[in-house]
Amino acid sequence: MLIQNFQEYFKKLFSGQQSKKIKILSTLSIGWIILIGYLVWWNGLKSLSLDKGFRWDEWFWFGIVPAVSPYIFYFIWKNKTSDE
Repeated sequence: MLIQNFQEYFKKLFSGQQSKKIKILSTLSIGWIILIGYLVWWNGLKSLSLDKGFRWDEWFWFGIVPAVSPYIFYFIWKNKTSDE
């Protein structure tokens, strides 16, 4: 059920049928993920350690999780409009 809701949401988002509010929130989430990715990359370059690689765990926990969790809570708590 939750996967179907995500599929419907993404179909609507990319077809242009979402409201302006949802488009703004989605843009902010994607922007957040990109910003945190850049900061993690820059922090890795400026690190004093020998490992200059990208820290995927930091990007996941500080970029992906905060950007996606509001949508997960929305799908969990939204009112069901269909008869069950």
